[in-house]
Amino acid sequence: MTYNNRADERISMERKVVLITGSARGIGEAIAYEFAREKATAVVTYYRDRSRAEQTYNKCLALGSSDGLLVALNVMSEESIRRCVGTVVATFGRIDVLVNNAGTLTWTYLRDQSYDDIKNQIRTNLEGAIMMTKACLPHVTETIINIGSIAGMNPLEELTVCCATKFGLRGFTQALAKEAPELNIYSVNPDYIATRMTDFVGRSPEEVARVVVNAAKGVYALPSGSDINVWETPRSGEEDDAVH
Repeated sequence: MTYNNRADERISMERKVVLITGSARGIGEAIAYEFAREKATAVVTYYRDRSRAEQTYNKCLALGSSDGLLVALNVMSEESIRRCVGTVVATFGRIDVLVNNAGTLTWTYLRDQSYDDIKNQIRTNLEGAIMMTKACLPHVTETIINIGSIAGMNPLEELTVCCATKFGLRGFTQALAKEAPELNIYSVNPDYIATRMTDFVGRSPEEVARVVVNAAKGVYALPSGSDINVWETPRSGEEDDAVH
């Protein structure tokens, strides 16, 4: 992977308005904290667990977030998406960075999945990201980052529907980059990350968060539409050597 070695060409995140879907816990929570450390304005969204989201939001402020907002969001609901985006734009006037992180999976063979299992994955992982992007697109000034997956690059049994959504998300990223050349649009692809979805086995969510923030800052010298595979980037402590 190529790196932008000139620090003066990287984008400061201070006071940038960063909207992160599904940021009450897991990878989204870690991403919110990492942007907060960069003094960004973190918009924390949640689906059901407002109490947990409030904890995340308060920690963002404690970590250095220049400002913030806590907003309910169900990416499967057009009304909820419109309400969330409207609230953010009414408050800050813009969205500098959109991170489509909200996702779900059912880890079992297709024959054992219910129709609701299938619909929830497609509607959250793919349809939700597309609908959220459509609503945000007129207001995004810099970057859109879609959280993909190794399941969007390699077919994995027991993850057939998830694979379909994540392959689709990468295609959406690549096509959108052509449609909106004024923006930087990337697919950040984790592998196995220690969250509830993997029974907390795998690399830390913080590693994914660092890659996402670096992508928004312009650390990776990659064209818009590119994949950024988390397992191919340096881990914390190795990063400085790679970019200097």
